[in-house]
Amino acid sequence: MSRKSRPKAYYAAAIGTSALLLGAVSPLATAEPKEEPSAPLAVSEFQGVNWADPRDNFASDAVVPSGLSTGDDYATTYAKAESIISEFAALGANTVRLPVNPPSVNGDWWGSYTGAIDAATDQGFKVILGYWEADNSKDGRIDDGAAYDAMWDAITSDYVGNDGVYFEPMNEPHGYAESEWLDIAADWLSTYPSVPRERVLIGGTGYSEDVTPVCADSRLDGTLLALHQYGFWHEDWTSYDQWASDLRDRIGSCASRTVLDEFGAAMTTGLDYNGPINGSNEIAYIQAATDAVRELGLGSVYWPGLRNGDSYSLTTLGGSGTDLTLEVTNQSGLDRLHHAWGQG
Repeated sequence: MSRKSRPKAYYAAAIGTSALLLGAVSPLATAEPKEEPSAPLAVSEFQGVNWADPRDNFASDAVVPSGLSTGDDYATTYAKAESIISEFAALGANTVRLPVNPPSVNGDWWGSYTGAIDAATDQGFKVILGYWEADNSKDGRIDDGAAYDAMWDAITSDYVGNDGVYFEPMNEPHGYAESEWLDIAADWLSTYPSVPRERVLIGGTGYSEDVTPVCADSRLDGTLLALHQYGFWHEDWTSYDQWASDLRDRIGSCASRTVLDEFGAAMTTGLDYNGPINGSNEIAYIQAATDAVRELGLGSVYWPGLRNGDSYSLTTLGGSGTDLTLEVTNQSGLDRLHHAWGQG
């Protein structure tokens, strides 16, 4: 996400599950019965937050979520992440979205950074790993194809066997025409056929703003869809109905596959998201978005649960060493998340 780099006004199926065919079993067979694969999760089970680098996840070097350090080894990173994930769990979350880029994965940091991923999945969290481009151009395109491929080779090799890890080939592919992005997403799936499709989130077109073209492409059947929406996209909209209609239009008939894995608003300015709208663009947007998540059964991942220096951050970081704590910045914002998640 980069609020500085986007325009203020934007232009404006259930997951397929294969039937398991079981052959007749001979009474003389001695092999142990195979364990049946678990059914794909309903998208509403994704109830989470983004944990972001202070630089908005756009970096030409390794991305480092707030509170972590490239100077830490695996054990220290795991311990720090264990504290932060425990705090996210106390907020009611069960999912965390983390950034990756080639310098993070193809270099030394990956050996430590995996501690954060492992700490999350060990606590039962779902982890979405999404690729961010570097900060030098922010053109919405993959920076280096060879480095990108090497990154995903490593990530999928390490985590294809961990059912708690999900893969998002690119965050906000706005530099590609619709047909280009659909081709890239289809190529990613064909490159990694061992990755279950229900563990892949394909971003919508543009700034991940419209999932209907992705949903309509049969080559991408079985994947989840990653959607983004922000109130600053239309700062003159102060009507709840405008925001509710906008979100539904960009989901179409694809709610059962859609995870709203970026949405957020100012949490440090004292707004009451439980109160009357009173002409507030942000209150209208957050109330409409969280209602839509609950009513349509969407997955949702707030931006951000933690990002140092971000007024949208739901929490601020405290503590020291590996004993890290989080303090909620706006209780009414958290209340709206609980409402979206069906927890209140």
